Amino acid sequence: MAKKRRPQTQAARPQLDGRDIPVVGAREPCPCGSSRRYKACHGRAAAQAATELVRRPFEGLPGECDWVALRELVPAATVALTLKDELPADVPSVTLATVLPMAWPALRRDSGAVLVGLQNDTSTGDLSRDLADVLRRALTAAPGSPVPAQRTSADGSRLQDLLDLSAAFEPEVHSGFEFWLEDAGQATAEVAASLERANEAAVPTARLRGVDAAYWCRTPEKNHLRWVMPHAEESLIDALARLHAAGSSSLGDGTRLVGSFRAHGLTVPVWDLPGSMDADACEKPAAAFAERLAEALAVTAPLSAEERKARSGLTNRQITLS
Repeated sequence: MAKKRRPQTQAARPQLDGRDIPVVGAREPCPCGSSRRYKACHGRAAAQAATELVRRPFEGLPGECDWVALRELVPAATVALTLKDELPADVPSVTLATVLPMAWPALRRDSGAVLVGLQNDTSTGDLSRDLADVLRRALTAAPGSPVPAQRTSADGSRLQDLLDLSAAFEPEVHSGFEFWLEDAGQATAEVAASLERANEAAVPTARLRGVDAAYWCRTPEKNHLRWVMPHAEESLIDALARLHAAGSSSLGDGTRLVGSFRAHGLTVPVWDLPGSMDADACEKPAAAFAERLAEALAVTAPLSAEERKARSGLTNRQITLS
């Protein structure tokens, strides 16, 4: 008996190139014509691409260390951004902000100016891609409206594609969040309440002028200096250990290197400071420390026993923020 022939439905359907597959619902048939659900077919690769963590999302951007600081450490700050392409005629400026009212991803002011919030939850593992998506949508949003969060395409542009990489990145640290408002008299009750809560929670913070990406802050218990550094983590920890073992890791009397954060692929050493030591008083000690650190980074000899002990102590006091 002749074998029954199966219907050749798959052969009859056109097969799409993987790059041309549109995004559909997870339980819908995959547009490629495979007869499988999207989540079990091309959606699997799309989901993996969307969730894969980019360890250094700001790598290649001017001021990478400051991007990390504004994302993780600084309550209120803004930076003027310059795009590679000309802005639309009705968008006078684009500004990066640490956080926006109601935690909006972005805001298009009544004037047409765009504010993009940096401290927001993101939908993928690539913070740069998520922020670029928010920025692109903000440029065409209606004036006077926030830009909502939404799913980001796994193959969308990144900040490195949209921003002028030759432009300076110069954060301006604020004492509060009044920069949210173009006209304080027009704030809604909801925004005014959000502004009041944010101002009450803001930790006084200042950026040092003499070294890059070092931020002083004041807390009720003591002051701190948190310094985002661009060096490779292992080399930096070795250098800090050498200085610590030599008794030269502090920033002066009453200060102490207490550990570090790890954030977005960079290391952030943290010092405890006396309550009387303000940001201006940190300038000279920080500059002197930068010179000592440069010398320690240049040493290639193996760590001594004391230096290894110091290194162990530093790594035990390291906290990963992201």
